[in-house]
Amino acid sequence: MKLADARTIQAIDRRSIRDYGIKGLQLMENAGRGAAEIILRELQGYHKGGRVSIIAGKGNNGGDGFVVARHLRNRGVEVTVFSFAPAEEMKGDAGVNAASWKKLDGETFFISTGASLKSIEPKLRHSSVIVDGIFGTGLSSPVRGLHAEVIDLVNGLDKLVIAIDIPSGIDATTGAILGTAVRADITATMAMPKIGLYTYPGRGHSGRIEIVDIGAPRALIDDKTIKWNLTTGPDVKCILKPRSGDSHKGTYGHVLVLAGSPGKTGAALMSAMGAMRMGAGLSTIGLPEGLLSSMEAKTVEVMTLGLPQTPRTTLGLSSYDAVKRFMADKSALVIGPGLGVSDDIAGLIRKIIKEADYPVVIDADGLNNMAGRVEALRDTASKIILTPHPGEMARLMDMTTSQVQSDRIGVAGALAGKTGATVVLKGAGTVIALPDGDIHINPTGNPGLSTAGTGDVLSGMVGGLLAQGYDAAAASVAAVYIHGAAGDEVRKENGGMGMIATDILPFIPKVIKSLTES
Repeated sequence: MKLADARTIQAIDRRSIRDYGIKGLQLMENAGRGAAEIILRELQGYHKGGRVSIIAGKGNNGGDGFVVARHLRNRGVEVTVFSFAPAEEMKGDAGVNAASWKKLDGETFFISTGASLKSIEPKLRHSSVIVDGIFGTGLSSPVRGLHAEVIDLVNGLDKLVIAIDIPSGIDATTGAILGTAVRADITATMAMPKIGLYTYPGRGHSGRIEIVDIGAPRALIDDKTIKWNLTTGPDVKCILKPRSGDSHKGTYGHVLVLAGSPGKTGAALMSAMGAMRMGAGLSTIGLPEGLLSSMEAKTVEVMTLGLPQTPRTTLGLSSYDAVKRFMADKSALVIGPGLGVSDDIAGLIRKIIKEADYPVVIDADGLNNMAGRVEALRDTASKIILTPHPGEMARLMDMTTSQVQSDRIGVAGALAGKTGATVVLKGAGTVIALPDGDIHINPTGNPGLSTAGTGDVLSGMVGGLLAQGYDAAAASVAAVYIHGAAGDEVRKENGGMGMIATDILPFIPKVIKSLTES
């Protein structure tokens, strides 16, 4: 599903009007009617239909609010509009709908001073639902003054809040909070979802997101030149390939996981098991030979390979020849979980990626070893997938973690452009940036996944799909979605607090089953 930034959604409105002859008033009418239907559904069960308060700004978002008011009133709902401007001061289509509400003698209170805000507070408190129509996707500067006071008042009330298009105060493109922002329980977003609804902190203010069809032509919404995408279950179902009845383990590839160092062998095992649960036919852990016996005691389905080691019992350049021989007929490599950091390990990684003719997933310490050396990632014979968490991304890009988190899409895209790799920036709303500029945002997952080892499982899952012949983009998008969905299933069963990485593993095939059979 395509996502829009502020400019894209504004262009879709303009082109709908200019190129397709759809009136702006009709688009606004469809938007308000669609939002009203969502509100009516939420009002079911309220005594006598409940009471709705609509807070309307002076722009088109406020115009949508006046359309909502009219439709709700026509359905017998008690509605009051709290407007930041009288009808005669509102322009264009918003002004037309504000005037229409006035002609209907709709109840309206104007918010013009702090004193007027105090006078309307009791009315808001006696509402069943508060509808936010203050600012839309065009907001680009911090919310201040009376608008900020109204937003803070709404957030302080224990009411169901439904935002029209986007919670007021959220940057539609980045998800940033512009001073202050409405905390919505439901967002009725128009035509197509906005990036800011799915990237934090905006995601935390958006509640349940419902898309309202306003009649914009499908060709504009599905335009292939829009580079932002939201991964959905049907998207992943289309990626996953059916399995042939006459297949065997060799059909589904063999993953080598180069990982582990003293005290960190668990990361290697979780990654290798992630590959198996994602459907790889075989999975082998390649680790320092001094750790082989302890790893063999842990494994059942996963095989092990002892490799030449350094005096510190880590892998290094001396391991390369053995890795090269083993990978001669193998399908994919995952390198990094629990590997340790040293110049020798960094040298091994650089040599592998320069000569490998198979896809390589670089995770965890594999990434830490490339900090300050990212230019080497472009000098490769293989397809590279990088799976950093924000801290690892900060080290790769020589910036702070807070800088990464403030522009996750931009930073992930920059690393993909710099390296030619597919970049999976983990975290809430994982961002997948492709070398061609396309961006995929993942909606699955929950805070329970914020625990050691979940990233190791994910790297193995990506490797497992690569081993089966999926390309880097498909493997990354599908694995990230399934990984998050498996975490969501764990939370449903056990709760989020106390979730550990290995809890996810048995739910991976269950999620795949639900996707492919839906």
